[in-house]
Amino acid sequence: MSLINEYRATEEAIKELQERLKSLSQDDKLKKELEFEGKLRALMGEYSKSLRDIIAILDPEVKSAKAPRGAKPAGSKRARKIKQYKNPNTGEVIETKGGNHKTLKEWKAKWGADVVESWATLLG
Repeated sequence: MSLINEYRATEEAIKELQERLKSLSQDDKLKKELEFEGKLRALMGEYSKSLRDIIAILDPEVKSAKAPRGAKPAGSKRARKIKQYKNPNTGEVIETKGGNHKTLKEWKAKWGADVVESWATLLG
């Protein structure tokens, strides 16, 4: 898109958003919600309460149902899949879950990691 086309599209979008803002500002429901929010925030300030305090007062079960931050559910670590490597040169077969296998490292050093990985089949 050329710069002038982008400019015109942005200008049109601004006009549409201004019209939407104008229609929202005349909406009675919005006016009531804004009035409620203002009164609620004033009341919270008067009693030195935060939104969390209000939620805890109105719905005390929310806190107990919510998991604490930073806590991970049990068993969240995914189990590794077993790979089977069959060396076509020697016919030797290795089954491993990770790359820290002595013979596998030797093969990768001798024939290269890409070649050895091409010998792998996923067992599950």
